[in-house]
Amino acid sequence: MGSSQDAPRAVVPEHLLKGQKALVTGANSGIGKATAIALGKAGADVVVNYVTGREDAEAVVEEITSHGVRALAHEADVSDEGQVAAMMEHTVQEFGTLDILVANAGLQRDAPFTEMTLAQWQKVLDVNLTGQFLCAREAAKVFLRRGVVPEVSRAAGKIICMSSVHQIIPWSGHVNYAASKGGVQMMMETLAQELAPKKIRVNAIAPGAIKTPINRDAWQTPEAEKDLLRLIPYDRVGDPDDIAHAAVALASDLMDYVVGATLYVDGGMTLFPGFATGG
Repeated sequence: MGSSQDAPRAVVPEHLLKGQKALVTGANSGIGKATAIALGKAGADVVVNYVTGREDAEAVVEEITSHGVRALAHEADVSDEGQVAAMMEHTVQEFGTLDILVANAGLQRDAPFTEMTLAQWQKVLDVNLTGQFLCAREAAKVFLRRGVVPEVSRAAGKIICMSSVHQIIPWSGHVNYAASKGGVQMMMETLAQELAPKKIRVNAIAPGAIKTPINRDAWQTPEAEKDLLRLIPYDRVGDPDDIAHAAVALASDLMDYVVGATLYVDGGMTLFPGFATGG
């Protein structure tokens, strides 16, 4: 791709989330890292969750604090109930409360269906779906105890589930991942329905093809990128900031009437581009 087609860097409003406290899971790399930094730039104090890569997490903390807000790193496996509860307790001890959860942590364990092991299936479901359930549950408890603080936000709390275009697009060779993201969609919508009367907003972001370490092979070479772009009408591969900026917007009062929605940030991938000429 030529530089003329690259996305201009958007500016995050510095005070959009001033005074709010956020927790981002899987925040030491990729989309989680970009989101944690963007929330910090917007004025939030941020807990940077990670399960491996402490040095990377500490680097994210350093970047966030350079914007004049607080940040801390917390190691926890989101699929472990006890570790999630301890992480939430630590967050409240350090920051006093929580206003925003971005349940981002996720992974892939790819294999053809008939060769996929139960361990591969279970690991992806444990992290990608159960992990979001556990984090959302603990966050909701904090939101419900505190209620709405009008000078901070119109909502009692905001939960953003990180899904994928594969919550609606089947993905051969990745049945565990696609199933986990389909589950995230219905979990998010059900939580949104249940928690909205308590002024807790639950939404999701569904990224398309984003340049992150987890899918480096799909975009790293010009040949791979050209092949990938056949699936993207907007004619560029996304980067983590595209998702981070969406998360900041969804977490803010600018989106206060957005409840139970999935925001597809995918350059049009879900428009089924093959039908543009072959329908």
